[in-house]
Amino acid sequence: MIKFTINDQVVEAQPGWTVLETARHYGLHIPTLCYHEAVSPSGACRLCVVELRDGDWSKVVISCMYPVAEGINIYTDSPKVQNVRRWILEMLLAQCPAAKEVRDLAAQYGVTKTRFKINDPNEDCMLCGLCVRVCEEVVGAKAISTVGRGAHKQVAPPYMQPTDDCVACGSCLTICPTGAMARRFDMLRGKPKVILGAGSK
Repeated sequence: MIKFTINDQVVEAQPGWTVLETARHYGLHIPTLCYHEAVSPSGACRLCVVELRDGDWSKVVISCMYPVAEGINIYTDSPKVQNVRRWILEMLLAQCPAAKEVRDLAAQYGVTKTRFKINDPNEDCMLCGLCVRVCEEVVGAKAISTVGRGAHKQVAPPYMQPTDDCVACGSCLTICPTGAMARRFDMLRGKPKVILGAGSK
């Protein structure tokens, strides 16, 4: 077991665990939007930042991907962490202003508006990639991808064409943290595959 501290509380973690996994094991809250236990972490939303301290030195790291190590000191809600999260939430409010989950979380940190440019006031997708990862890693269909770059990046089927690879399992709908996949689902799937039973012609 690996011993270290979170908010001055001594904790133990299995080798290979991340800071986030350890915090959740001990019931310590770290906000996330792009993380789900069923798929690999990506660090896309950055909301799970924590402060790693060593004497007078410190840095902010993303807890969903930062591996535990003996003797490290982690703080989950320090002033530095709160400041970084407010910046991240401002950027998310600009990226997906229609996402109620983002607005509610931002309000918890006192963020009610953003200084960044809003390209689409109706956008609710935060491009976290959870739908892409669950489709590939859990379902094995690879029917969803992120296409484009920068402000033009979006979740869509490969080559922007509805795909027969979608099995309409609904995993992407379930895992989506903002509900954005609900209005994209019909765009993703092509004609459902018909599986003929024995004796069918």
